[in-house]
Amino acid sequence: MQKDDLPAVNRILKREYRKKKAPIVEFIQAQTRDPFKVLVTTILSARTRDETTTEVTHRLFAAIDTLDDLRRVPVGKLEKLIFPVGFYRMKARHLKQLPDALDEHFQGRIPDTVEALCALPGVGRKTANLVVSVAFDKPAICVDVHVHRITNRFGLIRTATPLETEMTLRRELPKRYWKTWNRYLVSYGQTVCTPLRPKCGGCPIRPWCDRVGVSS
Repeated sequence: MQKDDLPAVNRILKREYRKKKAPIVEFIQAQTRDPFKVLVTTILSARTRDETTTEVTHRLFAAIDTLDDLRRVPVGKLEKLIFPVGFYRMKARHLKQLPDALDEHFQGRIPDTVEALCALPGVGRKTANLVVSVAFDKPAICVDVHVHRITNRFGLIRTATPLETEMTLRRELPKRYWKTWNRYLVSYGQTVCTPLRPKCGGCPIRPWCDRVGVSS
């Protein structure tokens, strides 16, 4: 795949994405327009299936609506509220630390830059980029395993780590694609361009793919 192929490929990815259910993080944003809830949902969603995150966020936000609510909830109860998301005990500790960290550094407001968000407990670059993109509608490139794998499999880039992928895409990918690239490729990576045994035979992007049939 070459950069000149991006408009055609992006149109196909967009079409395929619209056939699927929107990710829970985008649903929470559409429903609440609350950066706090988008941040919490994004933290919970790491290493967790969307179906589980959906169930947990509905339960959690029935009990917690604000940072002050989160501050008052004991960590043990928080663990029960967010179980069974992946690493739920560690995530509960990070969420418990979140109100004080926001008060200390950001006057109780959710920051809108990747660098500032990465200063918060439990927030790495993937989470920060997704929050910037979804909650604040600003250009950001969220790179997870799907984005890293598929952009390399397509032959668009050649990188060894997700961080290298993010930095390379920041240089090479036109900004108009930044906000949607993650959601499109995650959806595609879960259904078509899977880690093992990708469905290359029925892939509508096959004509542009440099590495058809590669399984890693």
